[in-house]
Amino acid sequence: MNQLQNRRQVKQFFLLFVILVLAFLMFLGVILGNILSDKQLPSLYISHTTRAIEGSIVTADGFHVAKSEKLYKAVINTRYLDPDKKELFTALFAIYSGIPQKVIQKRLENKNGMVVLSYNIPQKEAQYLRQLSYELRRFDVFRSLKNPKTGIYMMQGLSIIESGESRQYPYKTALTPVIGYPRKVEKAGYTLSKGVKGLEKRFEMELSPRADGKIEGQRDVNGYILLNKESFVKEPVNGLDIQLGINLGLQIRLEHMLDKMKQKEQAREIFLAVMESHTGKVIALASSNRYLPKDIKRSDYPSLNTSAIEFSFEPGSVLKPITFSILLENHLVNPYEIVNGHNGHFRIGRKVITDEHRFKWLSAEDVIVYSSNVGMAQLAQRLSGSDFYEGLLRFGFAQKSTPDLVYEKKGSIPSAIKLENEIYKATSSYGYGMRVNLMQLLRAYSAFNNDGKRVDPYLVTNFIDNGQKIPITHSEAVRAISATTANRVKKILIKTVLKGTGKKAITPGLTIGGKTGTAHLVEKGHYVKKYNTSFLGFANDASHHYSIGVVVRRPETNHFASQTAVPVFKKTVDIMIEEGFLNPDIVK
Repeated sequence: MNQLQNRRQVKQFFLLFVILVLAFLMFLGVILGNILSDKQLPSLYISHTTRAIEGSIVTADGFHVAKSEKLYKAVINTRYLDPDKKELFTALFAIYSGIPQKVIQKRLENKNGMVVLSYNIPQKEAQYLRQLSYELRRFDVFRSLKNPKTGIYMMQGLSIIESGESRQYPYKTALTPVIGYPRKVEKAGYTLSKGVKGLEKRFEMELSPRADGKIEGQRDVNGYILLNKESFVKEPVNGLDIQLGINLGLQIRLEHMLDKMKQKEQAREIFLAVMESHTGKVIALASSNRYLPKDIKRSDYPSLNTSAIEFSFEPGSVLKPITFSILLENHLVNPYEIVNGHNGHFRIGRKVITDEHRFKWLSAEDVIVYSSNVGMAQLAQRLSGSDFYEGLLRFGFAQKSTPDLVYEKKGSIPSAIKLENEIYKATSSYGYGMRVNLMQLLRAYSAFNNDGKRVDPYLVTNFIDNGQKIPITHSEAVRAISATTANRVKKILIKTVLKGTGKKAITPGLTIGGKTGTAHLVEKGHYVKKYNTSFLGFANDASHHYSIGVVVRRPETNHFASQTAVPVFKKTVDIMIEEGFLNPDIVK
């Protein structure tokens, strides 16, 4: 009987136990359902995206003239801020962020919930603020509050969140407008930069971030991801850096020199380019008209263009060596033959051609040396329109000059049919009736310093991927004229500096050659007494060969290139010597 009774008690106890377990499981299910439905409970396993950033623009000497930094926003949930410690928080946040305390107080005033204290916190300050956030939690500046639905205590403090990236230009106006500038764009609440002009525009695709990173793992009590063997880390792939052949030290010195010369000559702008004659690598591309890419004003608008390619002009007499080369190539002139100078006045049809300096007779090469329009106009009549036109094309005119810049104005040259006309032929021979830009002239003149081969100017030498240089293949040199013709004209350009219009460019110990150009401007369809002046040439030592071009826009003090553009050329060469790019061979 006792045994039967014991069995019944065991069954009852077991049944009661099962009922209690089931009831507990049901209760637990309800609680977990409520918990999981509560959006405020963070997951134990979290994922964080690490944004990739744009690449940098780096000079030949290693300076980052354009780079991107991440921006962060600071967000606080005021409900969790201890009212007794609000003043302490405000003071500390002001110190760490650099934002005035009164500004923070105003942003927190009468707010209950999520408040954005700043949208544009630089990366360095963001690191400090993250450390501050940790310390504020540790010292109970933020308090835990009970969730009324779950009964679980939670705490939300100061959050530092990526909000975008900012393009930085540490050297201010240096290398503008070549670098260009960006504009801000919003993408899914994230601020990005988009290139508008210059290198920023041309290499926008290469500079752009390639792939965002990701971090996944367990979270700690403060909401940070625990990095251990169970976490997952994928590094972001930033945009490529682009490295220039331009030397920042040389560039800045040339820019400062142009600033002074612009003021001295009361010019609208002075700009120049220096290029290796054998390779096309540009080591300086400077203008007197620059701007702050981060603070562009209305008054800066005329300076936003890269004048070396975006300003086209009638070149004037710097075209005479080109015309003379075409004559030599077609065996139509002897440098030593005698040309009638007509005492500075010569009529072709209805047009009277004049010279600043009158000559009765001069040799054909002295037409270049002393820059005679009368002599050049007569010699050019020997060319057929097609030979003249094809010759100009071989030198690269009316064609894009460089692959590394955008919005180039390629200019224009008269057609072969127009060049059959004796007046067009005459005026074109000394640089009127056509439009060119400085980089086209620089490319053309490189042929005289490179055995007849012209080279395309380029600014970018390498891409850099995570420290690894990726060389860029550049276009090969193109033969414009024979080596014999090039070397003959080179000697004439050297003579032009030693005895002619380029005397102020003489530099002992260096081989200097070049040609001046002075061209009237057109206003309302007529030539007026306003001018652009230029000097195109080369500067060589025993191991370096550079093509150099200078343009002075509308100088007011003097309209002769020999007095305006040539001194800028000379100062450029002097700075190149001081910076170690040229080494004069001077016998002591």
